[in-house]
Amino acid sequence: MTDTNKIILQKANEAVSKGDYEAFLQYCTDDTKWIFVGDQILNGKEAVRKWMFNEYIEPPQNDVENLIAENDYLTAIGKIAVMTENGESITYSYCDIWKFRDGKMAELMAFVIEHEDLKDHK
Repeated sequence: MTDTNKIILQKANEAVSKGDYEAFLQYCTDDTKWIFVGDQILNGKEAVRKWMFNEYIEPPQNDVENLIAENDYLTAIGKIAVMTENGESITYSYCDIWKFRDGKMAELMAFVIEHEDLKDHK
C-alpha cells in the first residue's frame, strides 16, 4: 500500500504542476481535510478547490526531496515555489503528512515556512 500511495501523490503533484487542479482533486476524498499548521483549515474538496485557484496564480514548482510511507500515511518533504500576484516567486520549505483512505488523499497536515538558505555553522 505504501508504494501505491507514493504513486498517487506523485500523479497528483504532476497534475498540479500542469495547472490541472481538477485532476489533482480527483485524487482527494470529497471530505478531504487540509490543516496548514499555524494558519488555516480547509474542510472538503470545494474549500481546497477555491484555495488552489486563489493561491496558485501560476502552477507551482514542487520539488519533493523525500517520501516516507507507513501504513495509511505518507510524508513528503520538499520545497515549493509559488508565484505571487505581483509576479514574484516565493519558495517555501514544507513537510506534508498525508493520510490516505480507500486509495485517496483524505487528510493533510502541512508544515510550511518560507525557505531561506541557512548558514552552516561548523
